[in-house]
Amino acid sequence: MPAKKIKLGIPEHEGQLSIMFSQGGPRTGAGRKGIGETRKISLTLPSSAWEQIESQCEKDGRSRSEVLRNMIEAYLSDQQTGEQ
Repeated sequence: MPAKKIKLGIPEHEGQLSIMFSQGGPRTGAGRKGIGETRKISLTLPSSAWEQIESQCEKDGRSRSEVLRNMIEAYLSDQQTGEQ
């Protein structure tokens, strides 16, 4: 099996290191589209709350981020309409 040539490149708009094979390379607009801004946070909750969140993740087949995002968006939506 012949060895494939690779090169490292930094796409001008992303600024992240990527591996490019000898043909082709990163395409503009390729990949999953973002749904918003990513910020890393640390969240302290009681163990019982984490267990409920994990249970919801397993039940719905969704990630922890998706479950928490939906909870926060629902809460903020309720606040805008005056519900509590």
